[in-house]
Amino acid sequence: MTEDLRKKLLRAVLPHVPFDGWSDRALKAGASDIAMSIATMRALAPGGGLELIELHSMAMDHEMISRLSEEVGGTMRIRDRITFAVRLRLELAAGEKEVVRRAITYLALPQNMLVGTRLLYRSVDAIWRAVGDISTDWNFYSKRGLLAGVYTSSVLFWLQDESPESEETWDFLDRRIADVMEVPQATARLSRCFDPFQRTPKPQAPRL
Repeated sequence: MTEDLRKKLLRAVLPHVPFDGWSDRALKAGASDIAMSIATMRALAPGGGLELIELHSMAMDHEMISRLSEEVGGTMRIRDRITFAVRLRLELAAGEKEVVRRAITYLALPQNMLVGTRLLYRSVDAIWRAVGDISTDWNFYSKRGLLAGVYTSSVLFWLQDESPESEETWDFLDRRIADVMEVPQATARLSRCFDPFQRTPKPQAPRL
């Protein structure tokens, strides 16, 4: 019941975020819209806007996971699954660009950066798990680190993209994924440049 009320509060607050950010003013306006007392609002979201940003991010992650399980086929390459998952995660927020922009600005504040880092990790971890990653070795962390870079840069590009259907963002995402795929080859070339007679195995980077 409490979780349902928190989601109801979040939905009521979202229309106010583009104008007032994730501020106490936005929370009060949203609560007023659904005839919720300020005391109840405080009890449901004692962390204020920061707590609702986290709730919003988690809801988007859950929706992405649900949609992926319905739309991604077992024969699709991991690389294509990852690309599709990142694109889907952004498309779910297509009507809330200013909400996302305000969230990023809020999370960039020094006191909120830890939460921002946690939410980024949670999203990329959800993507990897949703596409079937079961790694438990060092690849577990390196995969998530690489995807965090791809995901972050794609979100920032998407926020300023005004092309029809965000076509430029999807092209950008494809290029970023291709760049990551070049990591193993580039590492091997550097190794040969510094020691052309070395016969050690070529270093391998995690593949998307």
